[in-house]
Amino acid sequence: MTEQATAGDTGLVLLHGGGPGVDAASNWATVWPRLTSRFTCLAPDLLGFGARITDVVGAERPRGPRAWARARARQVLELLDRSGMTRVHLVGNSAAGGAAALALMAEAPERVGHAVLMGGAGTGPLPAAVPFYDRPTRESMRATLARLVADEGAHRELLDELADLRVRQALRSGAEADFRAMFADVAGQPPPVDLGSITCPVLALHGEHDHVAPVEVSARLVEALPYGRFEVVAGAGHWIHVDRPKEFCDLVEDFVNT
Repeated sequence: MTEQATAGDTGLVLLHGGGPGVDAASNWATVWPRLTSRFTCLAPDLLGFGARITDVVGAERPRGPRAWARARARQVLELLDRSGMTRVHLVGNSAAGGAAALALMAEAPERVGHAVLMGGAGTGPLPAAVPFYDRPTRESMRATLARLVADEGAHRELLDELADLRVRQALRSGAEADFRAMFADVAGQPPPVDLGSITCPVLALHGEHDHVAPVEVSARLVEALPYGRFEVVAGAGHWIHVDRPKEFCDLVEDFVNT
């Protein structure tokens, strides 16, 4: 997804989360109209999701979350080069987008102004079980999505629509293999990002009622960042931008414009 990209512009790059069947368009739909009215925005499908699923049998895939984060950081850098954007702000959602944002800041700090990270940015432990794919049904997908909001009843229609969309996308050729490779706990992975080396200002947002990652994950992340700020969003779950879209946009705008 691209909105009004202009060469050399300091835009906003939105990096979606890592749930099964996700894509950029559905992930950012609740805040896309407002953010694109204020920023030049890019919202790519990250490697392994949406239009970037590895659908070739036997294709070489990264193994483990760190390797995927680095591959996605390189993907975003290539996108910025093609778009003529020399420096951007980042919004990284959870274990896919947040981890990619951290890897990008570590690899190319001169390309990043500010970064907003959500839900711990993948710095917590790996999930105990692979979501959805161990029981690939619509009911399983719907239950997976329900954990992402603070109050399922407040978003029932949206969650029903997303469940249908994401089941279709999660069952595309190559999607399961990519997803399982992302969560592989691989010995001998590249070393983790050195959080102490990240010089970009970072705002870590965490929903008060996050059912996916405890608030402490983001608190520890900020403690390790030289220029980190931490804010708990009252009344929100893991999907802050869905539970509290206006507050989310306000926080992003205020932070990147400082």
